[in-house]
Amino acid sequence: MKLSTLSLALCLVASSLGIFTQAASATTISVKTEVVNIRVNTIAEGLENIWGMAFLPDGSILVTERTGRMRIISTTGKVGEPLTGLPPIVAKGQGGLLDVVLAPDFASSQKIYFSYTEPGEGDLSDSNSTAVSFATLNGNKLENLTRVFSQQPKINSNHHFGSRLVWAPDGTLFITLGDRYSEKDSAQTLDNHLGKVVRIHADGSVPKDNPFVNTTGALPEIWSIGHRNMQGAAINPNSKVLWTGEHGPQGGDELNIDQGGKNYGWPVITYGENYGGGKIGEGTHKVGMEQPSYKWIPSIATAGFIFYTGDKFPQWQNNILLASLKEKHSYA
Repeated sequence: MKLSTLSLALCLVASSLGIFTQAASATTISVKTEVVNIRVNTIAEGLENIWGMAFLPDGSILVTERTGRMRIISTTGKVGEPLTGLPPIVAKGQGGLLDVVLAPDFASSQKIYFSYTEPGEGDLSDSNSTAVSFATLNGNKLENLTRVFSQQPKINSNHHFGSRLVWAPDGTLFITLGDRYSEKDSAQTLDNHLGKVVRIHADGSVPKDNPFVNTTGALPEIWSIGHRNMQGAAINPNSKVLWTGEHGPQGGDELNIDQGGKNYGWPVITYGENYGGGKIGEGTHKVGMEQPSYKWIPSIATAGFIFYTGDKFPQWQNNILLASLKEKHSYA
């Protein structure tokens, strides 16, 4: 796989662009499409299943390969040897080594945070779940490995790990988590982490202002519920709130403004259908459940996205650059 200057989160090349503009209400999005001529420069080659990227202060890039390797790509495009010190990782199906972000205090701490598919132990050895750890980056080694989150329960499934990591302005960490495909109904209950966004402090502790902290029977890490599989997330630089991108089933991919305590509907409401056809849930609307800010029918297989704040493409300023895994396009 090639790593290009326009790869953003998932190394996809743009050939057409749909422009997302946040409306004043912060709940709807207008879209227009335009063709843009782009020159793509390859930085590095030979990487396998790139999942996450984080830019280091010197301009080099931390890259995760889903197969279980993390490397540093130099500013000249040299692909480094795999970093040592990673925890045990299950690299099957959609699982493996996933997102990576620098700690907010990276300049002094040298800490990085990363998500991965964690194997179960003992009677749960055939099961797995999404976990998040941090470690100190020391040259080509990861040291002082510390796990701060482990999705519960562990499931025997190789699908829907979610796993985007986003720092909030207050220093808390958002983690997006999939429903694990076989457990979609669990996305509607508060006694598990399946189909949820969770919010934790950097040390793994629970913020006291999380929405379900005082709800009996709820896991206190939970931020929002009713999700399918979110592989994109970013903080809006203007509103400072979390936005998430979510894979629908057959149709119904979503972009959501993700607010604490809200229910985003899956699998009770959706604009998608079962693979091969057939209704899911109760329809597209239900009282108490949020509508997507934007939806795709048919699906484009939404992946990583960012809010563009650079100066190289002024026409994209404050818009979302969003990668598609299906149509070989990127959307902005």
